[in-house]
Amino acid sequence: MEQKIHQGRNVKRFREMLGIKQEALAFDLGNDWNQKKISMLEQKDVIEEEILNQISSSLKIPVEAFQNFDEEHAVNVISNTFTDFKDGASAININPTFNPIKEVLKLHEEKIALYERMLKEKEEMMTRLEKLINK
Repeated sequence: MEQKIHQGRNVKRFREMLGIKQEALAFDLGNDWNQKKISMLEQKDVIEEEILNQISSSLKIPVEAFQNFDEEHAVNVISNTFTDFKDGASAININPTFNPIKEVLKLHEEKIALYERMLKEKEEMMTRLEKLINK
């Protein structure tokens, strides 16, 4: 019994192996894409060749990997993709379309904003408690 290759699941596997979020892949693919569309794409058994080519270009993974990936071939695909530097090809994106430092700063800013909101709420609660005690 031949197991059918699930191309969407393969896209998800490779994307996750590379540590790329759905939002980042959507951004890299262009204005027609968003996180929800990537999520739906990753559920499809078969993906149109044109879209596979775009994803291949974005992730620097051969189209054949998405079409033929199974557990037995995984090691060969990954080792060939990540170690074949003879032609200058690499799965490492030297010029990412996003700035990792900005992403880290954004996360820290969000945490700081959350802590500031929590502190403000605590101060407001203390003020209310003081008013209650003084009554």
